Amino acid sequence: MTDTMYFYDPQGPHGLAHDPFKAIIAPRVIAWVSSRSAAGQFNLAPYSFCGAFSNQPKLIGFSSDGCKDTVRNIEETGEFTWNMVSRDMLDAMNASSAPVAHGVDEFTLSGLRHAPGRSIKTPYVADTPVALECRLVQIIHLHDMDGQPTANRLVLGQVVGVLIQPRCLRDGRFDLQAAQPVMRAGYRGDYAALGEMFELLRPA
Repeated sequence: MTDTMYFYDPQGPHGLAHDPFKAIIAPRVIAWVSSRSAAGQFNLAPYSFCGAFSNQPKLIGFSSDGCKDTVRNIEETGEFTWNMVSRDMLDAMNASSAPVAHGVDEFTLSGLRHAPGRSIKTPYVADTPVALECRLVQIIHLHDMDGQPTANRLVLGQVVGVLIQPRCLRDGRFDLQAAQPVMRAGYRGDYAALGEMFELLRPA
C-alpha cells in the first residue's frame, strides 16, 4: 500500500502556507496568568502552551517564549494564579496580550476587575469562572534534543488554592458547560469553544 501521509521534518521547511504544529496540538487550554512583582505591580498575560501535569501533587505549567514580565514576577515572588478564560472574557483576554511596556497593569488595560488572592498575595481575575492559586515549584530553561538552549521557560506551579464561581458548581461537580471555557485552536487568531461532551468510563 502506498503511504499517502504528508511528511516533513520539523527541523527544516514544511512546504505549507503555515506551520501546522499549533493547529495539530489543539485545542489547547489557555493559561491566563496573573502575577505580581516584588514591588507590588500586577501583570496579566495569556499563554497558549499550558497543561496539568500531576494530580498529586496538583501541578500545572505553562511555557513562555522568553523571560517576560510574568516569568520575572514569578521568579521574584514565587507565586502566580491561573485564570480560566470564558467565552464572555475573550476580548479582555486578547487585550491583555498586547505588547506593552514593562510595568503596565493589564487588568486596567483590558478593563478587568481583580480580587485579592486567598492563599497567596497575587490577585486573580474577579469574574473568571475558576482561578487556581499556585506556588512556584520550578522554572525550567528548555533546550532541544541536542542540548542547545532555547529562549523558552517552562513554569511549573503547585496549586495551593482553588476558587470557583458558584454558578459553575452543580450537584457537587464542576460544570464546564456553565463555565464556557475558550481554548486556542491553531493558527494566529483561531479559538475554540466547548462543544459536545460525553461520558466514557474506563474498563473495571
